[in-house]
Amino acid sequence: MPEQHFDLIVVGGGPGGYVAAIRAAQLGMKTALVEREHLGGICLNWGCIPTKALLRTSEINHLLHHVQDFGFSPVSATFDIAAVVKRSRGVAKQLSAGVTHLLRKNKVTVFDGTGKLAGKQTLAVAKDGKPVATLKSPNIILATGARARQLPGIEADGKLIWTYKEAMVPTAMPKSLLVMGSGAIGIEFASFYLNLGVKVTVVEVLPRILPVEDEEISAFAQKAFVKQGMTILTGAAVKGVKKGADNVTVTVEAGGETRDIVVDRVISAVGIVGNVENLGLEGTGVKVDRTHVVIDAWCRTGEPGVYAIGDLAGPPWLAHKASHEGVLCVEKIAGLKDAHPMDASNIPGCTYCRPQIASVGLTEAKAKEAGHTVKVGRFPFIGNGKAIAMGETEGMVKTVFDAKTGELLGAHMIGAEVTEMIQGYVIARTLEATEAELMHTVFPHPTISETMHESVLDAFGKVIHM
Repeated sequence: MPEQHFDLIVVGGGPGGYVAAIRAAQLGMKTALVEREHLGGICLNWGCIPTKALLRTSEINHLLHHVQDFGFSPVSATFDIAAVVKRSRGVAKQLSAGVTHLLRKNKVTVFDGTGKLAGKQTLAVAKDGKPVATLKSPNIILATGARARQLPGIEADGKLIWTYKEAMVPTAMPKSLLVMGSGAIGIEFASFYLNLGVKVTVVEVLPRILPVEDEEISAFAQKAFVKQGMTILTGAAVKGVKKGADNVTVTVEAGGETRDIVVDRVISAVGIVGNVENLGLEGTGVKVDRTHVVIDAWCRTGEPGVYAIGDLAGPPWLAHKASHEGVLCVEKIAGLKDAHPMDASNIPGCTYCRPQIASVGLTEAKAKEAGHTVKVGRFPFIGNGKAIAMGETEGMVKTVFDAKTGELLGAHMIGAEVTEMIQGYVIARTLEATEAELMHTVFPHPTISETMHESVLDAFGKVIHM
């Protein structure tokens, strides 16, 4: 089989890999992309995008059951879960086709198969155990992503115990389910099913849900979810499961007590592990730490010419982080003078539950731990005209500043559309703005974004509408 030579080879066509390949092609590199399954990766096909389509359905279902609040006569709202799933899969299919078009447009050569390092500057591509091609390049980017972590004895079986994949394509709606883990994935699925009428229990081993968020935001979210009817058990651990014909008995230990909870289905959302297997890393300088490839600020591994980006390279496990790493990695390889490393503290995190949650930078606790004297501002949605008009008064914005310099250390938000608004604070942090610039910024009225301005004003004793 003749060797094929490229300036850059990318292994994995997810949001990190395909973006890296396109940027490389834009910079004049002869580029190859190897993908074993779906272009767009987990995010586009089984994660970020189709879950948002599902969550949109649950939001509409919630609104349909509260139309009288907006002057409508009550309606009998029902849904067809098969149609809901079909729409979600259609959205994913449409975007996957779009990625295919973009790669073709940028003249990226795509290989269908799995890639494995096979010597210096060499990648072997195979499909179903049969060789497809031997590729050569001085630059190889590994972007193979990650998969759901499985707990021993509680492994997903696709029927009674689900990972995110099964949770996205139910053939019938369960009447009850238990979610293990209260990170973004667990909470989004808990919110989706709850808002479609399912009895939901969330079990979190740590003392609070959404543990990476600011404590006040976590507490606000838990209060909102409980009010909606969700059962939340924190400081709790799943000790075992017993499968029935069409249900699961889950043994949960919390507060020194053990109890059994019977549910139709269980969703396991206890983290992810990197796809490091069968990449040919043995005998190379690539180091793996807890299933993730170790990289430097430029995404370089310990093996010359081999790079890693995205979920494979560790947290935060976010699509936009992967895409940004892909771009900066390629631009460094290309020798662009304005290439610069990524500041992980400026990466926003979003959870698309109801109410939505978004944040960037340090929590108040982390800021204090880092030695900062802080000024903290807060503003509730109930004080915002647009939020009241929309009937979305459940929410708040919290900002954390360095008291001495005015640096915006962190911003934390919960409420309607905060995942769209957080970018304002991300830009502020990227530009190293202080409270002065944020105070002098004119926010449009009436918008929910005005809560962002008021929170800044509150941190410095200048709040107007509270």
